[in-house]
Amino acid sequence: MPAENPKLPLVDLRSDTVTRPTPAMLTAMWAAPVGDDVYEEDPTVRRLEEAAAARFGLEAGLFCPSGTMTNQIAIKAHTEPLSEVICEQTAHVYLWEVGGIAFHSGASVALLAGDRGRLTAAQVEAAIRPENVHYPTTRLVCLENTHNRGGGSCYSWDDMAAISEVAKRHGLARHLDGARIFNALVATGQRSEDYGQTFDSISVCLSKGLGAPVGSVLLGSKAFIQKCKRIRKVMGGGWRQAGYLAAAGLYALENNVDRLADDHRRAARLAATLRLQPYVAEVLNPETNLVIFRLHDTQPAAGFLAALEAQGIMASSFGPQWIRFVTHLDVDDAMVARIEAALAEIS
Repeated sequence: MPAENPKLPLVDLRSDTVTRPTPAMLTAMWAAPVGDDVYEEDPTVRRLEEAAAARFGLEAGLFCPSGTMTNQIAIKAHTEPLSEVICEQTAHVYLWEVGGIAFHSGASVALLAGDRGRLTAAQVEAAIRPENVHYPTTRLVCLENTHNRGGGSCYSWDDMAAISEVAKRHGLARHLDGARIFNALVATGQRSEDYGQTFDSISVCLSKGLGAPVGSVLLGSKAFIQKCKRIRKVMGGGWRQAGYLAAAGLYALENNVDRLADDHRRAARLAATLRLQPYVAEVLNPETNLVIFRLHDTQPAAGFLAALEAQGIMASSFGPQWIRFVTHLDVDDAMVARIEAALAEIS
């Protein structure tokens, strides 16, 4: 990591997970009343779980350390060994959660090729296994909104509803990896309260665009969350005085949702600048705060990243010749101007 020059602040575009609590968020954390959450005695954790569940039209929530944990708890709760999960082939639950579906749940995965990570109802229906002793039993459909590997792509409401109807008709559970769900809500204008009618469970991350230091909330029915609480415990996810972290999540929900539109605007601005650069071959249209682009083969990705790093700008590789920029609350307009100047200097 380059040394941070006090006159030239580091611009970190690697992920929206790198954000740090603001002074106001830290004040809320210090002031939080707490208790032992394993005994269900932390009032701030309860407030966060109840607020998140109400926001998405579901009955209950479960505060966990990470989105990987909430996703894997949900998958285990919805499935059993010898069953199968339908998801897109670049889904986070499959690609970047360390084989957790196999490790925790003993389940198979049916991988479908989507449009920037988005599936259709017809694809899902075609992937449902008929009853046959040779096949795993299809149990669960997992969607991801926004889709990370798809460059922050968003599902339309009609497409999600159609997939939900297929799943319900076949008796399948429906889980949403909503790591960046608030980005999708801000970009599309969808109502969060409607999601509880479309999904049996939702994972909501607080430590990305919302800016909390850590934590995700798993949402579902009261009975489902009670089952998940036991699974969280066996995974080592029982908290003690977790209210200090939950307070950051509450502050984020109450203060940092609408401002996501600024991240989207800055991402669109960077995408427009990238399209003007002769060394950029392709830029995926940024629907939210992720900008994914491909460099021409004449511009090695390692050299490109090193040139940015020399200017105090950090980004991440996203595959051979592919780069990802992520805008977030610690990237302001002045930093975007710095990035644009640095991009113009790269030959």
